[in-house]
Amino acid sequence: MAEIVGEITISNEENTFLRENITHLKNLSDLFLENVDQDITYLIKILIVGVIILKGSDIHLEREEDKTVIRTRIDGMLTTISEIDNERYSKILSRIKLLSRLKLNIEKEAQDGRFSVKFEDNEIEMRVSSLPSEYGEAIVMRILNPQSLISLEELGLRPDLEKLFNHEIEKPNGMIVVTGPTGSGKTTTLYAFLKKISKPENKVITIEDPIEYHLEGITQTQVDEEKGYDFASGLRSIVRQDPDTILVGEIRDKETAQIAIQAALTGHLVLSTLHTNDAIQSIARFESLGEISANIVPAINIIIAQRLVRKLCPKCRSLRNITEEEFNLFKKELPFLNVEKLTKLPEAKGCDYCNNTGYKGRVGIFEALVLDEEIKNFILSSPSYVGLKEKAIKKGMTSIKQDGLLKVLKKETTLEEVKRVAG
Repeated sequence: MAEIVGEITISNEENTFLRENITHLKNLSDLFLENVDQDITYLIKILIVGVIILKGSDIHLEREEDKTVIRTRIDGMLTTISEIDNERYSKILSRIKLLSRLKLNIEKEAQDGRFSVKFEDNEIEMRVSSLPSEYGEAIVMRILNPQSLISLEELGLRPDLEKLFNHEIEKPNGMIVVTGPTGSGKTTTLYAFLKKISKPENKVITIEDPIEYHLEGITQTQVDEEKGYDFASGLRSIVRQDPDTILVGEIRDKETAQIAIQAALTGHLVLSTLHTNDAIQSIARFESLGEISANIVPAINIIIAQRLVRKLCPKCRSLRNITEEEFNLFKKELPFLNVEKLTKLPEAKGCDYCNNTGYKGRVGIFEALVLDEEIKNFILSSPSYVGLKEKAIKKGMTSIKQDGLLKVLKKETTLEEVKRVAG
């Protein structure tokens, strides 16, 4: 049966074969090379399904002068799948562009498209981006698998944070801000909140760019700037729909910030994201967008900052003796803990199960700045960044780095991984 534009269907036979033959990255690399001269559509199926099986988040096809490199990002880390000649890549490129409804005759301009993969009674959306490069078009395919959505309980939160987050999302109004760099898991956290509060008596409307996952019982809208539907105008329209909860994909400008803050002050629970390094910087970020503290402070309930660290592989992780330098680090960063008896730290080794990385999956590390009355009054006094951070820590805020170190003590990740992500 011929594939139609915009869709790839994985048959039961293909699914069974690929599931049985791809258990780690080397299997995928070998199988891809074994079939590199076969039908292009089948080759693309091997590539996409293999990465889905290995829980990769995206696929990169990067053309170089004399070859094309194919890589995937697994647990946030790019790794090479294969290298092919540019002639064969041109055929793969044409097929992907056709599937994604990209213009075949445009090579010197960036294009965005999408197609779906029907796989195991699941429809997975592939977001495709083409970019002109020195030696030809580069393609990135982002995998949006609905099965990768997790619940609030699966975020990897400390019990005190899980209790706090559950308390915050039950509030009828105010703003919850999730912040962090691109790829830090902000969307995953917001969707976990939405899944928790999605109830028949709670009307939830979102404005996103783009809609990454479709959730039942929620009205989701997507930014379309060509038609004049941006975050600000969309949010203005959403407020007139009488929602209880509003999700704003990202606050990028003054107008969106103002409308979101007004919505939070007038009986709506507003969830949104910012791009900052930590929770404390979010106040300054709102101010840089043109808002004043007198408006910001009453609107925000909590600011959550986060990163993602790789989890230790359960099959090959080991323990090692702590060094004197590491011992002093734990004593300094976690003064509220008694680490005197700490003698072993977890260590990543590597095996077939984890593609010889020593890690399998990722977990969030978090910090949460709760804007209670004391913190709100303190912010209104225009404190410095350092002053606000010291105040928050005195009030009990655990930093991202501290949360990471606590996960090291729980043998969930390594000290090296926390240093890589949180400094």
